[in-house]
Amino acid sequence: MSVIRLVYLALVATLAVPAAEAQPVRRGVPAPEIDLPTLTGGRVQLSKLRGHPVVVSFWGTWCPPCRLEFPELVQLHEAHNAAGLRILTVNGRDQERSTKAVQSFVDEFKAAFPVALDQRGRSRRDYRLTFLPTTVFIDSAGIVQHVHLGGISGADLDRGLAMIFPPR
Repeated sequence: MSVIRLVYLALVATLAVPAAEAQPVRRGVPAPEIDLPTLTGGRVQLSKLRGHPVVVSFWGTWCPPCRLEFPELVQLHEAHNAAGLRILTVNGRDQERSTKAVQSFVDEFKAAFPVALDQRGRSRRDYRLTFLPTTVFIDSAGIVQHVHLGGISGADLDRGLAMIFPPR
């Protein structure tokens, strides 16, 4: 069996959620807490970002759409960080080969936002993710305003951003 097929089967098995629990986070509900270690050795808590609109991206280094969208997240951060937008990326570290692989990925794109390491899949379960990448747009009050499943384009980011970030 090929390595790619094994990774695919592992992903499907890991993300498979019983039907009774498959209700993903949705618009209008408070965002579940994210309290995870970061790639830089610190810790990030979503609740401490309250007062800021937040874009949370759940991703993996092995995920081709994640690789395509990461530069869009970097651009979004560069364009709106000074105005108060916060970007938080959550890597499914429990689905990665190594932390070094995650670091190499982040270094490649020169990401300056927090990269949380979901080492045991807790945040993935709390958000009831069934697909990677998933991008969650959270307003400054901590309420989910939009959830985008799959790779996200600049135009999709702009639409989600319009739901949480006041126009300038």
